[in-house]
Amino acid sequence: MIKNLEKYPIVNQPLWDTHGLIGFEKTIADHWESGRIRGPIHLSGGNESELIEIFKRVKKGDWVFSTWRSHYHALLKGVSSEWLEEEILAGRSITIVNQEEKFYSSAIVAGTIPIAVGAAMANKRMGNGEHVWCFIGDMAFETGIFMENYKYSKNFDLPITFVVEDNGVSTNTPTVETWKIKSEIPNDVIWYEYEKQWPHYGTGKWIIF
Repeated sequence: MIKNLEKYPIVNQPLWDTHGLIGFEKTIADHWESGRIRGPIHLSGGNESELIEIFKRVKKGDWVFSTWRSHYHALLKGVSSEWLEEEILAGRSITIVNQEEKFYSSAIVAGTIPIAVGAAMANKRMGNGEHVWCFIGDMAFETGIFMENYKYSKNFDLPITFVVEDNGVSTNTPTVETWKIKSEIPNDVIWYEYEKQWPHYGTGKWIIF
């Protein structure tokens, strides 16, 4: 179930389906286990159908801000799979940035939130009609960084939508054990829950470079 998605109309049909997304990550996992990737990776899995539905609402000219687990987001935004694979092989999996496709990711928890809000403010001032989509984890959602930026973006009516991807943990730390009670999701924040298919880091095998 995806909460609060119904207010956003479908504007396109993503080029990637569930099978394609899973296949891409399997290729990256194979690269990792063969020792070809000399940098950290955080693989996506278990949320293919939810992301495909969300990206049906993302326009070509919109901006997408992601986390360290960004491969699916990048592909669905329109980033070339060949280019993305090269970046991952070069060790930049957790910091994928593609200016042409207006895609930005960071390995810093909640680090993209204020940048995304700044981009939304710039879009509003320029009147270009471009929207910002900011994907965060459930632990980042609990932070003061999110609360402050969410409040600011709402008070100033900025063109930004936050998407909370709730897998119950931040790295390997359970969100509920950390905060005891999860905060209530605002009715203008998209939220979905899923169970991740890969370990937090890598594929679960020790790799010697």
